[in-house]
Amino acid sequence: MPRRQGGSLSGFTPLSTPNAPTDLSVSTTIGSATVSFTAPSDTGDAAVTSYIVTAIDESTGASSGATGTASPITVSPGGGTFKIRAQAVNDWGPGRLTEFSTGNAIFSGAELYSWGWNSYGRLGDNTVVDKSSPVQVGALTTWSLVSAGYANSFAIKTDGTLWGWGVNGNGRVGDGTTIFKSSPVQIGALTTWALVSSGNNHTLARKTDGTMWAWGGNALGQLGDGYTANKSSPIQVGALTTWSIISAGGNHNHVIKTDGTLWGWGYNGNGQLGTDSIISKSSPVQVGSDTDWATVDAGSAGSLAIKTTGTLYAWGSNSQGRLGDGTTVDKSSPVQIGALTNWQQVTARGGASGAVKTDNTLWMWGSGTSGELGDETTVTKSSPIQVGALTNWSRVEVMGSTTTAIKTDGTMWGWGNNGLGGIGDNTTVSKSSPVQVGALTNWVSHSSGQQHTLALLGVV
Repeated sequence: MPRRQGGSLSGFTPLSTPNAPTDLSVSTTIGSATVSFTAPSDTGDAAVTSYIVTAIDESTGASSGATGTASPITVSPGGGTFKIRAQAVNDWGPGRLTEFSTGNAIFSGAELYSWGWNSYGRLGDNTVVDKSSPVQVGALTTWSLVSAGYANSFAIKTDGTLWGWGVNGNGRVGDGTTIFKSSPVQIGALTTWALVSSGNNHTLARKTDGTMWAWGGNALGQLGDGYTANKSSPIQVGALTTWSIISAGGNHNHVIKTDGTLWGWGYNGNGQLGTDSIISKSSPVQVGSDTDWATVDAGSAGSLAIKTTGTLYAWGSNSQGRLGDGTTVDKSSPVQIGALTNWQQVTARGGASGAVKTDNTLWMWGSGTSGELGDETTVTKSSPIQVGALTNWSRVEVMGSTTTAIKTDGTMWGWGNNGLGGIGDNTTVSKSSPVQVGALTNWVSHSSGQQHTLALLGVV
């Protein structure tokens, strides 16, 4: 008759099942954890046949598991914070549990890659040599967000620290110097950065407390502090704590507040602020009175935005039809592009513009002279055209005359100008239709600068 004993984590446990594994340790990689342990000294009334490792999401309670016959065992729960449990199993069933320290296993994070033009070290790989295919920046797997400016690069880690590199004229890296950096340097010591967006020669960032900060070139008032002096380290823009979505453009910015209002400042010579004038502003001014703005992208000389209704709006420079309203006339206030209500994501930082709809179709318009529209031509279009017939596009980015995009299957694609390897397909030959960048299938986000791209590979 089996012996019995109570008092385990699961309550009344027969001694015929094994004791808990001991010396449990967890080694994390992107989206997964390798769990090592020592076999239990008391295996119960039968030999151990297998082990069960379970990861339990701290925020949702969802669990995922894996089994094996010996240590170590790898479980792949994705991104999040988990507690890890291990059990030995014999012919009588699972035995007692061992639990790894709750909350200590962090799986979210990604590897950082870059490619393209590397003048002044904007790729961050500690060289100034151009790369025509992705190269990893360091060996860390703790990156969570990237933003590529005209000649700069920025990234935030999962610990909330902010890092920058590349051209540093006007103090645009933000590290308090004007010396260019060819690998990431930390901006201050804070761990509360949530978003960063880099423009031509200035950058915006938002902290977790909803405050907004800016640094770099300020000759056109693009830092929003009411002045025109450059800043080589972050300065707070006003005292508000209600900033939500941020976007730094060529020499202007747009930001959405938590109340859904849209604000802009900086250079306004083409009406790119959307304030129904061409007067530049050195501090934030509201764009109209609507309170239903959902996302915005400040481009090189114009902007695109989507409302909570899914409608698409554009304003500013309309050179080569980049606003998408069927004309080439500049607009100094937002105009709706068509009547559709299923727009999801937009990009406006090149001669071309692009967008992804909620059905995951991809649309492009504006300059096509380098093939950046992806429609197998070099013809400019003044209203949106669909790129192929696929319905698996997730995100598109355009800067200058190069376009990059990620599909829902995690593959990376590029087209347009490729003279400096900006597409990332290991050539310098321009393409007028999408070509895949390597064979990897776990790209999660990316940001395009002027002929260079930053991308995250992993789980974010």
